[in-house]
Amino acid sequence: MSEATTAASSAPCKGVDEVLPAGRLATLGLQHVMVMYAGAVAVPIIIGNALNLSREEVAILINADLLCCGLITLIQAWGIPGFGIRLPVMMGVSFAAVAPMITIGQDMGLTGIFGACIVAGIFSIAISPIFSRLMGLFPPVVTGTIITVIGITLMRVGLDWMGGSKMITDPTTGARIVNENFGSAENLGIAFLVLVVILLLTKYARGFLANVAVLIGLLVGFLISMAMGHIDFGAIGDAKWVSVVTPFHFGMPQFDFAAGAIISLIMIVIMVESLGMFLALGEICDRPPSREALVRGLRTDGLGTLVGGILNTFPHSSFSQNVGLVSVTGVRSRWVCVAGGLFLMALGVLPKLAFIVAAIPFEVLGGAGIVMFGMVASTGIKILLSADLDTNRYNPYIIAISLGLGMIPLVAGDLFANMPDSIKPLLHSGILLAAVSAIALNLFFNGLGAVKATAENDPIGKAADAKAGSTAAAH
Repeated sequence: MSEATTAASSAPCKGVDEVLPAGRLATLGLQHVMVMYAGAVAVPIIIGNALNLSREEVAILINADLLCCGLITLIQAWGIPGFGIRLPVMMGVSFAAVAPMITIGQDMGLTGIFGACIVAGIFSIAISPIFSRLMGLFPPVVTGTIITVIGITLMRVGLDWMGGSKMITDPTTGARIVNENFGSAENLGIAFLVLVVILLLTKYARGFLANVAVLIGLLVGFLISMAMGHIDFGAIGDAKWVSVVTPFHFGMPQFDFAAGAIISLIMIVIMVESLGMFLALGEICDRPPSREALVRGLRTDGLGTLVGGILNTFPHSSFSQNVGLVSVTGVRSRWVCVAGGLFLMALGVLPKLAFIVAAIPFEVLGGAGIVMFGMVASTGIKILLSADLDTNRYNPYIIAISLGLGMIPLVAGDLFANMPDSIKPLLHSGILLAAVSAIALNLFFNGLGAVKATAENDPIGKAADAKAGSTAAAH
């Protein structure tokens, strides 16, 4: 960490390594936290309710989740030897493993889930270097397709938020219930108001005001929602001022081979998704990640999952909505995400503060989500435009088929209803389906020669290596 700090103070302040004034850094970091918070706390709430945990136990899971998200974000954005991609990345608990974790938890309890996370974390750290050898499999036609599917997949989340979320948490019992007001005129009106505020600021504001357009939009939506009585602060009074997360709070982890293997398999899916997001960030930030940087980033996913198993939480990955936020604001500084990580850690030990952030209605987040998730998809389309679509008649087939397969979980979720339960978690990931399809079709149509040529030319690795001389200290 000291090396990164020294570099930040001695190197020219621009782009990814720019250190902004403290006030701006804090404001932009808070903006990152607000757009990811709902997703960050959703998994412990879902798992806790599925396992019939008490409200106090669910609160512990949420505190542990936030603390671990902040800690791993610091490692990912700031960097320590061997870990951290050192790009503006926010880390959070992944949704990909929710279904298998519920199954494991119903059989073995929370300690079985945490044991599986520890095994999967070690597995992910061990296999991370393998991914750096696969860059030849990711030419623009493959990378652009994957990133486009990531953005489109996230749109489902954004649209659900706009309506107020189909499933909400009962403030009295803490259980997940159907939202009877989903898609109401009030919810949609608030969401579109937030969207309009962001668009107006993006077009007419300049400088720092334009950079925090999403945050201002969220605050406007929050205040209007509060005036309309959509926000309940009742739970804040019952929350503790300080809550200390201790390792193995629920007991020593249980290790089961099948459970560990299942979560390890899910981690491969998460790492494929993270790889796409790292490549997208490199494009947005004009800092293509080198092979070693990708290894450090993927290794941090594994570290987050390992530490999560120790600190009573779940598998971690980089959050896509924050990649979209970087694109929307144009603020590339990784130190903004370091500030966001510090905020998350504070929320993890200060439950009253966490409840205030948690009070942001889903419809408010939905207005911002449409912008951010759409920007992820637009980044994928931009990469596809650099693919050879004129002289190579096969590339359009690769894109068309892979996009179609990637849409299956979104538009035909019951297509694989009769498939074996053991592989359903894989088939429910449109991102994985699109990635496997694009890679396989690229090999089929363009052959191993094209893969070798991509690996030899490796625009990602070479571009990053070309900058290494001027940015070595920051890395």
